[in-house]
Amino acid sequence: MTGNTHPIEQLLQQRILILDGAMGTMIQRYKLTEEHYRGITLYGEYAGERKTFAGHEVDVKGNNELLLLTQPHIIGGIHREYLEAGADILETCTFNSNSVSMADYQMQHLVYELNVAGAKLARGLCDEFSTPDKPRFVAGVLGPTGRTASISPDVNDPGARNVTFDELVESYAEAVRGLLDGGADTLMVETIFDTLNAKAALFAIERHFERHGVRVPIMISGTITDASGRTLSGQTTEAFWNSLSHAMPLSIGLNCALGAELMRPYVEELSRVASCYVSAHPNAGLPNPLSETGYDELPETTARLVKEFATSGFLNIAGGCCGTSPAHIKAIAEALKDVPPRRIPDIEKKCRLSGLEPFNVGDDSLFVNVGERANVTGSARFKRLILEGQYDEALEVAKQQVETGAQIIDINMDEAMLDGEAAMAKFLNLIASEPDISRVPLMIDSSKWSIIEAGLKCVQGKPIVNSISLKEGEEPFVQHATLVRRYGAAAVVMAFDEQGQADTFKRKTEICQRSYDILVNQVGFPPEDIIFDPNIFAIATGIEEHNNYAVDFIEATAWIRKNLPYAKISGGVSNVSFSFRGNEPVREAIHTVFLYHAIKAGLTMGIVNAGQLGVYEEIPRELRDAVEDVVLNRSPDAGEKLVTLAETVKSGGKAQVEDLEWRKGTVQERITHALVRGITTYVVEDTEEARQQAKFPVEVIEGPLMTGMNVVGDLFGAGKMFLPQVVKSARVMKQAVAHLVPYIEAEKLRTGNTSAKGKIVMATVKGDVHDIGKNIVTVVLQCNNFEVVNMGVMVPCQHILDAAREHNADIIGLSGLITPSLEEMAHVAKEMQRQGFTIPLMIVGATTSRVHTAVKIEPNYRARWAYAATCSPTPCATNISRASRRTTLRRASSTKAGKKKPSTSRWQRRGRMV
Repeated sequence: MTGNTHPIEQLLQQRILILDGAMGTMIQRYKLTEEHYRGITLYGEYAGERKTFAGHEVDVKGNNELLLLTQPHIIGGIHREYLEAGADILETCTFNSNSVSMADYQMQHLVYELNVAGAKLARGLCDEFSTPDKPRFVAGVLGPTGRTASISPDVNDPGARNVTFDELVESYAEAVRGLLDGGADTLMVETIFDTLNAKAALFAIERHFERHGVRVPIMISGTITDASGRTLSGQTTEAFWNSLSHAMPLSIGLNCALGAELMRPYVEELSRVASCYVSAHPNAGLPNPLSETGYDELPETTARLVKEFATSGFLNIAGGCCGTSPAHIKAIAEALKDVPPRRIPDIEKKCRLSGLEPFNVGDDSLFVNVGERANVTGSARFKRLILEGQYDEALEVAKQQVETGAQIIDINMDEAMLDGEAAMAKFLNLIASEPDISRVPLMIDSSKWSIIEAGLKCVQGKPIVNSISLKEGEEPFVQHATLVRRYGAAAVVMAFDEQGQADTFKRKTEICQRSYDILVNQVGFPPEDIIFDPNIFAIATGIEEHNNYAVDFIEATAWIRKNLPYAKISGGVSNVSFSFRGNEPVREAIHTVFLYHAIKAGLTMGIVNAGQLGVYEEIPRELRDAVEDVVLNRSPDAGEKLVTLAETVKSGGKAQVEDLEWRKGTVQERITHALVRGITTYVVEDTEEARQQAKFPVEVIEGPLMTGMNVVGDLFGAGKMFLPQVVKSARVMKQAVAHLVPYIEAEKLRTGNTSAKGKIVMATVKGDVHDIGKNIVTVVLQCNNFEVVNMGVMVPCQHILDAAREHNADIIGLSGLITPSLEEMAHVAKEMQRQGFTIPLMIVGATTSRVHTAVKIEPNYRARWAYAATCSPTPCATNISRASRRTTLRRASSTKAGKKKPSTSRWQRRGRMV
């Protein structure tokens, strides 16, 4: 502890603090009338000051915050009961004390007064109950309002909003001022169902801190609305944290909507990802309309469940929400008094972005494709659609980018004939209504700050701003960086200063170093959220000074990775080939070769059309060598040679230059070529030819198709193919299998072999959106008489386990491509153990290994059998298929049915690779 540590944080380092319980359901017990709310009739006895609203023109019954003025002794009495029950933190009765909510009662003019009154009342009682050993704290509550900035109130107009970000900021600003003037120790933004509303509240808080030279700890609490594990506006728990972590809160947690039993997995998730303290104040179970308070979970039940959170290491702050009473809080306080608090984990520094789902980018991440087509400066079609007001069609452009592999979508509305601010806001509001698009983070791209800011006010996730720079000097740079941070975004920083764009290695590195120092040391910008763009310029222009542009970028990329800790690197890839516009095959080759070398040097992401990337290994050797000479500046005349060669390559896209020489190869060679290149045109006829040569149709999958996919896997692992290209390969595979399935089913009927060998539940774990290998594994297993329940991607742990129970699965298969997936797999294993599972667990994915399974899975899952597949998804499918013929799963199934276990079952060899 240091002298600068807030007293509440000093206590949080020592023990779990107790928050109070419900206010609304406690008030319901008084059965107050309209006259009570207006103050015309006094409830009970009270000799203090109070106000009346006899002549107010609208009904006010239900305006609980108004009781602070008309019946303050009721609110004070409830506060007192919670303090007597052992609460360390008292929440002010100001949940709806904001102008948006008070407009329902035409009492907006009372907002400041209500917040002051709420904070003063709680302050006085906390001071009365505080002792040196047990100080009490006032949490000034900012509720969510009754409107959502991310969701349309009109089903027929998805872009409509009934409240704006700016309106919310002003509404919250007035409440913040009142709470702090009334003596609140902390500010709590709670019951968040729309993260954009919360971002507005946090923006207002930070602005108040800056203007008034004060700062108090911030507490944040969201609400997961149902079993989907998402907020009302669609965010997952980790995405919610990523979106709000910029506020550097004292704590983040969950409250309301769910009782403790259903809230558990989401509190656990927060405890894993949050670099601050974690809170939970659940309801007293689920609502029961027949109960007096609407909830009937007994105090001892709530306390038992919350204690399990605490003993599992999830909690720093615990309390209650709807339906809880002083008895609940007393029971919780008693249950937790000897339980040590959660220790804040050491969270790896990554650029943690979010749409509806989290997207974390670290030094070990794969290359990130930023879709470039939703950009009026980069796509003629998109520009036309926006100018003509055809926003629905424009949304399809963005959706297509996601479908073809873009992990971030770049949005740009810089067009002279366009109201850029209005177009950006409208398009982003429409994107918010499209989960297939809004699940990924956005890059708000503009050379005009006002357009960027208009976009930031529409995004509930954590986006990237593209871009800020030193071109106008340090003062605007610092101002824009501060606002980017306040809006909760990462930033692309251009290598651009007062003298212009950096074109040499020396200039690039000098500007990036200067920018980094200002951002990190002066602004306090997290280095992991800095994404440098060292400027990709056109090469082979015929101008000698341009010949080394690609080399300078690649070398600057390597320098940034080495010298500017945690910073990322991005660039607009299409710029490098600008000299060859109109010749798409050559441009594609330049992009592919450039990316191959830039990614090796450390390029994190690139703005590129994700659906049109070439395969390095498949570029014709002569063209690839010529392009490599240009990109790496290996000879003075490299540009001239490429220009000459380019004249022999027909322009106009792939369809016009299709080389059918590969069609002369064997059926295996043709299938492999089609899979590597993502060509679907001939795959059905080649698959049929292979089927006619095979004894059984399933052998085509296990033979030629798997052989081809193994080549894809090898190229991907060597960095010679990128993820969007592998997605195209998977589509070819899927089309080939679709042709074979009827023949496979007919073969099963002919042989009478129709019974399933076992049932497998497979899922890509939460935090991972990759499912290519898993889908192939699923197909092969199905073709080998296994029943597979493929749950898709980003599947939460509890959903997987629930599905395993529902389908009476013989085995659970977990898939993941990225390193963080390993941690989630270990978590699933731990939960399987906790929840009493005994079925085998299969681990699949490119980052998994035998060592990982033995060290991380086995200690968490102590069931009789544990199973790990090979780390490459394609061989995994083949090996499991072969394993099926060794009746491995049948042994597991028979044992499950009560038969004697074979003494040498392969399942008994923990962590064994098939």
